[in-house]
Amino acid sequence: MINRILLRIKVIQILYAYYKGEDQNLGKAEGELKDSIEKTYDLYIYLLLLIPAITEYAESRLKKKGTEAGDGLKMPSKKFVANKFAKQVAESEELLQYAEEHELSWASKKTTVIKSLLEDIMAFDLYEKYNNEGLDSTYEEDKELWKKIFRQVIASSELLGKDLEDTSIYWNADLEIVHSFAVKTIKAYKEENGTKQELLPMLKDQEDQEYVSTLLKNAIYNGPEYNKMIDSHIDTNKWDTDRIAFMDRIIMQTALAELISFPTIPVNVTLNEFIEIAKEYSTSKSSTFINGVLDALVEDLRKENKLMKVAFYSNKQ
Repeated sequence: MINRILLRIKVIQILYAYYKGEDQNLGKAEGELKDSIEKTYDLYIYLLLLIPAITEYAESRLKKKGTEAGDGLKMPSKKFVANKFAKQVAESEELLQYAEEHELSWASKKTTVIKSLLEDIMAFDLYEKYNNEGLDSTYEEDKELWKKIFRQVIASSELLGKDLEDTSIYWNADLEIVHSFAVKTIKAYKEENGTKQELLPMLKDQEDQEYVSTLLKNAIYNGPEYNKMIDSHIDTNKWDTDRIAFMDRIIMQTALAELISFPTIPVNVTLNEFIEIAKEYSTSKSSTFINGVLDALVEDLRKENKLMKVAFYSNKQ
């Protein structure tokens, strides 16, 4: 589930903390990287748990008498509460097992985040359309509703975003991409799988585990050498080496580690990915600066036969 794009970002974040901290310990950095990856998977599970949490809260509201709840919330429809897809998610064994083992639950936030999300859903035009299309619906129609809820309601909830940011320091930067994984999982659900529906794995395979571990180790071990290489290509007439954004150095250091350590990853993939990271995580001028320095470094590495890339294209990006 956690792809190479997000793994690169996590290595950069851990590397940044490593250099900014007083205790520059590789073992500690590796442990923090492992925790960061696990916390991202927790977020994936936590988002999926919104489906049964919102449905259960809607059902509890429906059991109250009258057309309006005491706090002014309009009653949800019976059709929404009976949603077949939501029921399947609520009974998914793999989801429930992970949530129990890692103590993930929305139970304490039913009167804040869950209530707000239910109100947003009930104000959603597709919710009204869903309820107006008869008393019953197919499994696929029920699943389609939740897919649209995730894309258009969950994704735009400021209260949810703030709550997730407050819950874990790891989640702020991960939310957008993990949300896309949750939508992908919703699309993959099949009615015939019942309670045995499989979720996306934390990492795709052992190769990704080795990739992220090697990237961090090599970036740290070879950091002094990489920084000398970076400094040799900084035009001091344009840039003051002491004032270059620290994050820019971290990004280039990690990019060099990938360029040199992974022969199956094409050069253009590495350059493009780290330049995009610079646009998101550093200054407005960083991507142009990093692009220029890395291009020059690639030429040096090729001349020195230190850039040994295989002839085939790897799908590991």
